[in-house]
Amino acid sequence: MHDIVDLEGRGVPAVFVASAQFVDAAEAQSESLGFPTVARVFTPHPIQDRTDEEMESYADAAFDEIVAAITTSTASAIDRGAHGRTHLGPTTVVQHSDSTDEV
Repeated sequence: MHDIVDLEGRGVPAVFVASAQFVDAAEAQSESLGFPTVARVFTPHPIQDRTDEEMESYADAAFDEIVAAITTSTASAIDRGAHGRTHLGPTTVVQHSDSTDEV
């Protein structure tokens, strides 16, 4: 999250990507860093025991959401965070059709 906040602060669009296990932690950390609306996309959890093919499938499923979060700049999606920096606001949890895990 620190890297995403740093990139956004430099004017480089960025999106935090993690597995769904970290939704609460990401929200807490982004709030503590003063950027509660930083864009984030979550994939199914767990990932450590997934095959390369499964990981590629997760990435493919999240790709459009990541691109959308980086490239969307509608007035309703923008929030001025602390320090006057602009951040995209959506949090997206990507559902994967092969996943039996709750996300």
